[in-house]
Amino acid sequence: MSVLTSGEFWAFVGVVAGIYTILTLGLQIEFGYAGLLNFGHVAFMAIGSYTMAILVVKSGWSMWLAAPAAVVASAAAGVVLGLATLRLRADYFAIVTIALSEIVRYVATNEDRLTGGSQGTINLAGAEEASDYNSQWQRFQDWFQGALHLGSKDVAMLLLVWAVALVLTALVALSIRTPWGRVLRAIREDEDAARSLGKNVFAYKLQALALGSALAGVAGLFYAWQFAFFSPADFAPLLTFFAWMILILGGVGRAWAVPVGALVFGVIFAGTRFFEFAPFTWFDSAERAYLRLMVIGLVLIGLILFRPQGLLGKREELVLE
Repeated sequence: MSVLTSGEFWAFVGVVAGIYTILTLGLQIEFGYAGLLNFGHVAFMAIGSYTMAILVVKSGWSMWLAAPAAVVASAAAGVVLGLATLRLRADYFAIVTIALSEIVRYVATNEDRLTGGSQGTINLAGAEEASDYNSQWQRFQDWFQGALHLGSKDVAMLLLVWAVALVLTALVALSIRTPWGRVLRAIREDEDAARSLGKNVFAYKLQALALGSALAGVAGLFYAWQFAFFSPADFAPLLTFFAWMILILGGVGRAWAVPVGALVFGVIFAGTRFFEFAPFTWFDSAERAYLRLMVIGLVLIGLILFRPQGLLGKREELVLE
């Protein structure tokens, strides 16, 4: 059967797009609303994934207790980062966040007893024990699949991840309409003006960073559940820049632009490798793996030239910024 007509393949693409939606929502809060230039966002996704795995495998926690604890750990890491760095200028803050993501990745690589090292979670306590968190999740998936009479686990996972992603998107969209959200946007445009009106700029930025980090932690949970085993190599800086691509594609400052950008990115990134029509048939599968990045780059260049606000962004807001 052609990959283009394979429901399982496109369900997998949809699951990954949902995970990227949750990851990018955190970046939308941090940059789109608060103006924080975070280039190390993937670090908090890694913290969420590893915290849950370690608590389940090493400490014997139930997955349903370990998962919220992992999200709290990601948010706490964001608070620690913010307390130390939020007074830095935007470009210096960006450099520090890149350094943090690499520190987290190298710690995960070298702390064999805690994280499994370069072999990843399969080395935590053996393959069977290391996948215990995934086994607990699969039991829930089986129940969900049976309750809704779904045809496959891929479809069940697709519905679950997108249900969470859309609920979180709605909450983020509602939050920006509150006084809290309006203060964030004011800080993004002119933090000196916001400070002159009596707003605690540092506290609001810290809150945005903590919430964005928590959302990255949620994305890390779904990543762990989807792929069962993961290693430090899965949390390379490239994932952060995938999130930035989605943010630019959809539109900065618009919550509902994130899932649209994630779906477009998912189709381009995953689908182009298997498209069976010209000009894609002129290249073999390995060449298409590199071609897809070129296609995404050309799409971004086109957006910057002809629609810099993204697919659903507001041009007026971009001009104001």
